[in-house]
Amino acid sequence: MSIDDVKKTPVEDVDVGDDKKQPHKGVYLLPNLFTTAALFSGFYSIIAAMNGDFTHAAVAIFISMVLDGLDGRVARMTRTQSAFGAEYDSLADMVSFGIAPALVVFTWSLAPLGKAGWIAAFVYAVGAALRLARFNTMLAVEEKRYFTGLPSPAAAAIVAGVIWAANDKGVSGESLATLMALLVPIVGLLMVSNVKYRSFKDLNVKGRVPFVVFLIAVLVLVFVALEPALVLMSVFCLYGLWGPLGIVFKRLR
Repeated sequence: MSIDDVKKTPVEDVDVGDDKKQPHKGVYLLPNLFTTAALFSGFYSIIAAMNGDFTHAAVAIFISMVLDGLDGRVARMTRTQSAFGAEYDSLADMVSFGIAPALVVFTWSLAPLGKAGWIAAFVYAVGAALRLARFNTMLAVEEKRYFTGLPSPAAAAIVAGVIWAANDKGVSGESLATLMALLVPIVGLLMVSNVKYRSFKDLNVKGRVPFVVFLIAVLVLVFVALEPALVLMSVFCLYGLWGPLGIVFKRLR
C-alpha cells in the first residue's frame, strides 16, 4: 500500500479492535414500564393522602406492591435484566414503600403529635432507605430462602393495611396516634434488623398439591374478597411478627 492510499483510507474503515465496543444505549421497555407504574402508584398515594383520601392512598401502596413484584418477573421471563433496571427499581421502591407510607401515615395519624409524629415517620423512612441499600449490597451473598430484615414492601403493607382497615371501620387516625407512633418506628427498625423472614422464593407453585391445600387457597381468596382491608392487614402484621416470634421460639427450645 502506497502513502497516497493510506491518506485516502477513511477513518471509520480502520479496525480499532473488539476491546473498544461502545456501551449499549437505551433501556428495556417492558420491565421498566412496570417499575414506572409502581412509582406512579406510590406517587399517587401521596397525592391522595394530601387530599384526605386515605383509603385510596393505602390501596395505591398495595397496587405498587403488585407492580413491583411483576417487574422483576417480567424482566426474568423476557431476559431483559439490566443494571439500569435494578437501580431504577430501588429508587421506585424508596418512593412507593419508604416515602409514601411515611407521609401517608403522618398525614393520617401522626401530625397531631407534632415533633414526635414526624420523627416516628422519619425513622420509618430512613429504615426503608437503609433496608434497600443493604439489600442491593447483599444480593450475591444473601440466602434466597430468607430475607435479612423485614422487606420494605411488607413493611409498607403493614402501615397501609392498618390505615385501610381503620378507615374501612370508621376509626379515625387521630384516635390511633399513640399506637401508630409506636408501630411505625418499630416497623422501620425491623427493616434494618438482622431478623430472618421467609422469602417464599423456593415455593413450588407449578407442582401438585393436596386437594385440601387448593380448598384453603380458595377460602383465602373468598375472605380477601369479603374483607380485603382486614384480611390483608392481618396477613402482613402476622408476617411482620413471624420473624421476632421465630427467634423467641428458637431460644425457648
